[in-house]
Amino acid sequence: MELPFGTRIHAEQRYRIRTLAIHLDFFVAVVRGRKGLFAAGEMIEAGPSEGMLAARGTHWDVINDPAGQSHYEAISLSLDDAILAEFAKLPIAAQATPVTAASVVRVDHALMEAMRRTLPASDEQPVSELLLRHRAMEVLILLAERGWCFLPGEALDWPERVRRLVAQRPDAAWSVAALATTFHLSESTLRRRLESSGITLAALVREVRLETALGMLQTTGLPVNEVAHRCGWDSHSRFSAVFQQRWGVAPSVVRARLKETGQPLTENG
Repeated sequence: MELPFGTRIHAEQRYRIRTLAIHLDFFVAVVRGRKGLFAAGEMIEAGPSEGMLAARGTHWDVINDPAGQSHYEAISLSLDDAILAEFAKLPIAAQATPVTAASVVRVDHALMEAMRRTLPASDEQPVSELLLRHRAMEVLILLAERGWCFLPGEALDWPERVRRLVAQRPDAAWSVAALATTFHLSESTLRRRLESSGITLAALVREVRLETALGMLQTTGLPVNEVAHRCGWDSHSRFSAVFQQRWGVAPSVVRARLKETGQPLTENG
């Protein structure tokens, strides 16, 4: 179960990410600049005092653009199955419209402050998991009051189970044997379950590593070579080439040049 931390997204120049798969429902509140989602001729944009809700299972080209400001900045919150199931039990959930693709919502002072409270606290003032989940629930309630909600997730399929496990240690040398042992399955059974979903383990591991690297570059100050190492690449140049081929933008462009905010940043969808 992931802790529902909010994360800051920061970009000093405009860039476009190709075909980003959304694995967890998320809400992003734009602080400055503009964010755009594009898919199959559909275009959704949000600027300051606006936010976007995007549903899991969708795929988008994503643009983060300073739009004449010093930088682009937003706060993003991904929501796991457990908290959405808990929220679905509230009466207000039945009164809101479920997000099936992506939608724009106005972000007023109350909603923005609720999003800021989801950001990680300093090491000197740690926040309990219970309080973090309470703060994420506050965001969901405020969104529902504004007419929107996310549907609770269904049972995870096998590619998603593997994806979540690999995401915890993207630098590990993952093999069918290692994963089969973890899931208490035979290698042949795990292979069949992945093949029935039309994906190989190698392709799945590569995609998870690239998604993790994208998140690190957007939300941390780590050097590109350190991100490459943490995501399983020994070669900086090879990582840069694979990253640009997948996302259509160089890692050096995506990498956030973070200013001091007094709060540590974490990787989050």
